[in-house]
Amino acid sequence: MPGRTRSVSDSDERTIAGSLHPTHSRETPNPFVHRRRKTKLEVDDYFEGPRDIAKHSKWPVFFQMHGSIMPKMVVPMLFIGSWSTLICCLSLLDHWIGHLDLGIDSVLLTVTGFVVASALSLRSSTAYERYAEGRRYWGQLTLNCQTLGRVIWLHVRNRPGEDKECILEKLTALNLLVAYAVALKHKLRFEPYTHYDDLSELVEHLDTLGKTATESGVFEPKEPNFFKAVGERLGLNFATSNPRKVIKRAREEGVPLGNLPLEILCYLASYIDDKIEETTLPSPGLQTVAWTAITGINDCMVNTERVLNTPLPIAYSIAISQITWVYVLLLPFQLLPKLGWVTIPANMLAAYIILGLLFIGREVENPFGNDVNDLPLELYCGNIVEDLHAITCRPRRKAKEWIASSKNHMLFPHSRSDYHTWMDRSEGSITRVLRQRPMRNAHQEKESLSRPGSAHGKSTSRPGTTNANYPSMASPTKNQPHVSEHIV
Repeated sequence: MPGRTRSVSDSDERTIAGSLHPTHSRETPNPFVHRRRKTKLEVDDYFEGPRDIAKHSKWPVFFQMHGSIMPKMVVPMLFIGSWSTLICCLSLLDHWIGHLDLGIDSVLLTVTGFVVASALSLRSSTAYERYAEGRRYWGQLTLNCQTLGRVIWLHVRNRPGEDKECILEKLTALNLLVAYAVALKHKLRFEPYTHYDDLSELVEHLDTLGKTATESGVFEPKEPNFFKAVGERLGLNFATSNPRKVIKRAREEGVPLGNLPLEILCYLASYIDDKIEETTLPSPGLQTVAWTAITGINDCMVNTERVLNTPLPIAYSIAISQITWVYVLLLPFQLLPKLGWVTIPANMLAAYIILGLLFIGREVENPFGNDVNDLPLELYCGNIVEDLHAITCRPRRKAKEWIASSKNHMLFPHSRSDYHTWMDRSEGSITRVLRQRPMRNAHQEKESLSRPGSAHGKSTSRPGTTNANYPSMASPTKNQPHVSEHIV
C-alpha cells in the first residue's frame, strides 16, 4: 500500500507539472478556463454569450456585430419595411385603387415622441440599474471570498503534529468557496443540479438536495430543433423556451431541489465553527472577520436573487412595448407627405433606433443569463479561483523571514542600501534620514520643474537611464543638497 500511495502521488505531481505544458498534457480540461479561446470566425460566436471581455476587436465599434442586437432586429425590420412599403404603395400608386392620401399631419409625431422617449428612458435606466447592481454584488462576493480565504489559509493554525491533515482541511474549505460561486452562477441561470463540469467534482463529497435530485435523473434537457434554435437566436417569443422549465419539471416530479449555494455555505460555516471550538482560530477579531465574510457571501446570494426575481412590473413592460410599437407603426403616415418613397428607408432607420433601445433594455434586464450582453459569470468564478490559488501557492511565513532580506530596500528610491546595511548603523542615523526625506523630495520636485526641456514636471529621461527625479541614484551634482550625505 505505501508503494501505491507513492505512485498516486507521483501521478498527481506529473499531472500538475504537465499542465504547465498543455501540448504534452493529458489531464482533464480545466473548467474554469474561459471556453472562448478560438481565434477563427464562427457563426455561433455571434449568438452565444456572455461576451469574452478579454478579447480585443480591431474593428470600429460601429461595424462590430458580436454583442449587437442586429440578429433580434431582423424580423421586426422586415415587418416595418413591409408595412412602410404597403403604406407608400397605397398612397403613391394611383393606378392601383385610385388616389388614396394616407398622409397625416406631423403634429402627432411631436406629441407622442416625448411619451415614447420617456418610456424608453425608463426601460433603459431600470435595465442598466439591474445590470450594474448584479455586477456590484458579484464584486462583493469576490471580496468576501478573498477575505475568508486569507483567514482560513493564513490565520487558522495547524494542530500540533497534524500539519498535512490541516492543510488538506484548509484546501477543502477553500474549494467550498469556489463551489459556492459556481453553484450561485448556475442557480441564477435556473440550473439547480450538480452534474455540470465546473461543479460536479467540487460538491461530490457533500450530501445536498441538489446531488439527490441529480441522481434521480430528472434534469436531462431536450435538444431544441432547428427551427426553435433559429427562433431563439432571432429573439422570437413563441420560439423561446421557458428558462425555468427544468425547475418546473422537477416540481412536477416531486423532487426537492433545495438551495445548493446555501447548503454549501452551511458546510463552510461548520468548518469555521469547528476551528473556533478547537481554538485553532483563537483571535476574536479574526472570528468576527470570518463570520462577517460568511454573512456577506450569503448577502450576495440573496441580493442577486432579488435582482433576478424582481423585473420591471409587467404592466410597465406591456405599456412601454405597446406605446413604442404604435409609434413606429404610425410613423410612415406622418412621414409620407414630405418624404414620399423615402418614407420606407426613413421609417426603417427610425424603427431600428427606437426598437433597438427597447430590445436592449429587454436583453440587459436579466444580467445573469447566457446572452452576449450578460455578465461574464464564468470569468468572475475563474477570478475567484485564481485569487485562491494565489493565496495558497505559498505557506504562511513569519514577517522576519522576508523583512530581513538583502533585497529589501526600505528607503528606495532615496537609497539602495539593504536591510543588513541599515542594521549596522545607529538608530540616530536612520532617524536623521527619515527626517530629511521630505526636504529631499521637495528639492527634487523643484529641480525637475526647473530643468530645461521638461514640461509640468515630466521627466525627459529615456528608458533605461537613471530617472532625474532620483539624483541620489545617479552621480552627485553641484545642486544636490547637503542632506544627501546621510542617504546612501
